[in-house]
Amino acid sequence: MKNERHAKILELIEQYAIDRQEDLLEHLNQAGFKVTQATVSRDIRQLHLVKAAAGGGKYRYVPAMAAGGQAMHSQSRFETIFRESVLKVDYAGHMVVVKCFSGMANAACELFDSMQWEYEVVGTLSGDDTFLILMRTEGQAAAICGALGRYVANG
Repeated sequence: MKNERHAKILELIEQYAIDRQEDLLEHLNQAGFKVTQATVSRDIRQLHLVKAAAGGGKYRYVPAMAAGGQAMHSQSRFETIFRESVLKVDYAGHMVVVKCFSGMANAACELFDSMQWEYEVVGTLSGDDTFLILMRTEGQAAAICGALGRYVANG
C-alpha cells in the first residue's frame, strides 16, 4: 500500500502544481487513499520532495532525489530552479555563500546536494534565505562559485 501511495504521490505532483500538504492530502483522499496529515508529511520526507519555484511567484512539490541517491533533476531543471531562487553567489576562504529569495534556500540547497559535482564538497548548511557550501580548498570554493554564478539571473 505504501509503494502504491508513493507512486500516486509522484503522479499527482507531476500532474498538479501541489504546494501544500493539505492539498496533497485532499488529492490522495480523492484517489481512494485514506491518509492522515502525519502520513502525508512522512511520505514527503521519505520521497525527498522539496518545494521549487513554479513561476508566477508560486511553488510546487518536486522530487529532489531518486531512491539510492541518484539525481532526478536534469541540468535544465537545476538551471531553472537556481535562476528563480538564487540572488547571489560569493565565497570567502573555503566557504561559498549562496543568497536566495526568502524561503528558497532549503530547496536550492537540496537541489545542489542532489547534483554530482567534480569539486570536493565537505558539506552544506541551509537557512531560510542563505545556504552555505563548505569546500575542501579555497581554490575549489572559487571554482564552484564561478560555476554556480552562471546559473544566477543577476550573476
